[in-house]
Amino acid sequence: MIELTDVIRELRDQLNAGLAEAGPGPLRFELGPVEIEATVVVDRSGGVGGKVNFWVVEASADTSVTASRTHRITLTLQPTLVAPDGTHRRVLVSGDEAGGER
Repeated sequence: MIELTDVIRELRDQLNAGLAEAGPGPLRFELGPVEIEATVVVDRSGGVGGKVNFWVVEASADTSVTASRTHRITLTLQPTLVAPDGTHRRVLVSGDEAGGER
């Protein structure tokens, strides 16, 4: 299982890489809302004041996970490029196709 925060962090890193690789070519894509749908296991540790974690279930997870209570969530993220002066700009990305990308 992977923590939900790791999934979002990796998505952010890959979007930043696409933005950094955007060359001077004529074709770029404006980044719109990004939807993530994941099956998660909710885990609470430490009792009443404890921390709640959301673990994303991997497709290759072992059978012990299937015995746990899982939930499906959908997150819609709106990526925004914030300039050093605090203004928001459109995000344009480009890059080569990654293996297994749809």
